Amino acid sequence: MKRMHLFLLVPLCLCNSAFAADDLMSRANKLFNPIPTKAPPLKGNPATAAKLDLGAKLFFDPRLSSSQLISCNTCHNVGLAGADLQETSTGHGWQKGPRNSPTVFNAVFDVAQFWDGRAKDLQTQAKGPVQAAVEMNSNPELVVKTLKSIPGYAPLFKAAFPRAADPVSFDNMARAIEVFEATLLTPDSPFDRFLKGDAAALNAREKRGLRIFMDKGCAPCHAGTNVGGVGYYPFGVREAPATEIRPSGDTGRFMVTNTESDRYVFKAPSLRNVAVTQPYFHSGKVWKLYDAVVVMSSAQLGVKLKEGEVEDTVAFLKTLTGRQPRLHYPLLPPSSDDTPHPQLK
Repeated sequence: MKRMHLFLLVPLCLCNSAFAADDLMSRANKLFNPIPTKAPPLKGNPATAAKLDLGAKLFFDPRLSSSQLISCNTCHNVGLAGADLQETSTGHGWQKGPRNSPTVFNAVFDVAQFWDGRAKDLQTQAKGPVQAAVEMNSNPELVVKTLKSIPGYAPLFKAAFPRAADPVSFDNMARAIEVFEATLLTPDSPFDRFLKGDAAALNAREKRGLRIFMDKGCAPCHAGTNVGGVGYYPFGVREAPATEIRPSGDTGRFMVTNTESDRYVFKAPSLRNVAVTQPYFHSGKVWKLYDAVVVMSSAQLGVKLKEGEVEDTVAFLKTLTGRQPRLHYPLLPPSSDDTPHPQLK
């Protein structure tokens, strides 16, 4: 009889396990979406092959900077998950920027760009670093002058913007870069496969981590396609993080809106590929994902996770690493005698 009871318990356990997996998958699908394999349509900026080709070249071209040393790829390195492994990026004249560079991968799904959301889309964002003195230290006039002095760019801009009377413009530079950046997607992560119905895509520890992520309250700020990037929240809901992690001089979205309730408010970052885009937070002061989870649990949730819970959560976060884009470094059109020389000061 005991043996018979054992045989009856085995299918019962398997049934309960399957039910738990289905329940977890169902809950997750109400909160998250898998990364698609193709770029979404861009409002007012339809993608074309010519525009994509031009955007790829411009993304890698350091001549958009006054020093001709810094490109978009410098701070958003496509070989380093779209980030740069720096606390804060190094810009013109070896200046250090004020904030950590977010990954450009999957950024098209964010509600806005930059930590404070001051750019409404990738096109607007593309213009910012070019003009920032601490980054590329250029301006629209110098950029257009440089691009027009490079003979190989004229036909590329004409092909990308055939209806424009003057195709080589600062706005069209940004439009082309936006089209390229929108293709920098990382689909097919283990978590994406789980969302699509593959229960075996996550192991037991990773599933525990997902459950903790949802049950403890991480998901309200980190949901959607990007597991974040869709809203703004105070950094320090329950308790203020250490000053090193949240510098008192950087008041976040308050600097954009001048609204008191936005003081120390930041866009919740995407957690896609978070295991390979260290360091963390806008200050870039935390290098270990484990430590970042501990900081967030106390600062945002007001709880102290057990060591095993932190480890399980980290295991889940590692399942958000998707298939990285494989790109060929483009051959850039050569400069001419009329191309402005680098400005190093």
